Amino acid sequence: MKSMVLTGIRKMEMIEVPTPQIRNEDDVLIKMKTIGVCGSDIHYYVSGKIGSQVVKYPFPVGHEGAGEVVEVGAAVTRVKPGDRIAIEPAMPCWKCDQCLAGRPHTCRKLTFLGCPGQADGCLSEYIVMPETSCFPVSEKMSYDQAAISEPLAIGVYAVRLANMDLKGKKVGILGFGPIGLSVLLPAKYKGAEEIYVTDKLEHRLEIAKNAGAVWTGNPDKDDVVGGVKEQVPELLDVVFECCGQQEAIDNAIDMLKPGGQLLIIGIPEFDRWSFPVDKCRHKEITIKNVRRQNHALEETLELLETGKVDISLMPTHRYSFDNTKEAFDLVAAYNDGVMKAMIDF
Repeated sequence: MKSMVLTGIRKMEMIEVPTPQIRNEDDVLIKMKTIGVCGSDIHYYVSGKIGSQVVKYPFPVGHEGAGEVVEVGAAVTRVKPGDRIAIEPAMPCWKCDQCLAGRPHTCRKLTFLGCPGQADGCLSEYIVMPETSCFPVSEKMSYDQAAISEPLAIGVYAVRLANMDLKGKKVGILGFGPIGLSVLLPAKYKGAEEIYVTDKLEHRLEIAKNAGAVWTGNPDKDDVVGGVKEQVPELLDVVFECCGQQEAIDNAIDMLKPGGQLLIIGIPEFDRWSFPVDKCRHKEITIKNVRRQNHALEETLELLETGKVDISLMPTHRYSFDNTKEAFDLVAAYNDGVMKAMIDF
């Protein structure tokens, strides 16, 4: 089969590799249909690493995927050949203290699709995943929706992790790439009264307005803290940091009301965050880290299946499998108004 692999910094090549086989009784062989290009894929493409996770070439990345079941192991009951599925990229052990405590996303032995040193990604014609990572979807759900359910589940989980009724609340989203949009959509569905968005790309601010943001600002051009204060003198109830930038953390603390919550989703390219102790302490700000998603994919698929959440603003560009490198270059450069590039097999 064909596999698209990273071969160096900003280098990618199509190679022939053996088609994976069913080896365990809970294995599922999947024919890939559609993949979404994620920001973490781009980190590996342009930097060769994310923190301690360093690429050893050649390596296929990719973890936002949807496909069709080709073959199943003897013990598989959730899916059958011919089923359309969304793919959960996390593969927990289901036996450690974290898994038994209901936290498979922080499993001690977690392997993750497309993560160096853990598991090859889904930029291949076929992959094998455990049954627990395969979620059947109906014919009316598109492969785009099924693939985008992965980043959207992160937003659904982040909104859930805020642990507050969003009805009537004022929400900030700092950084409006696919994850920012993945937060806005469930926040809006959960009843957030007003959503304030910042980003450095004007085309993404336009998407935010179309998605329901009441105010947008560009921190490279605007006093975004002053802009929010002018709109909401009492400040915001919760802010989701979605870009991995220290500047956004500083803005978030200033935008939050006393007793407010800051949820950090963005992955920074540095090792340590900095927080203003005096402001955080006097405001009694709660700070939470968001690690991927935990038991949120089921709800996410239901939101998509029933049309309660519409992701049509997310996919902006399409490429064939052969032209994967063009998709990665586009996303890496933030060119042509891209929000999410999709790759079709």
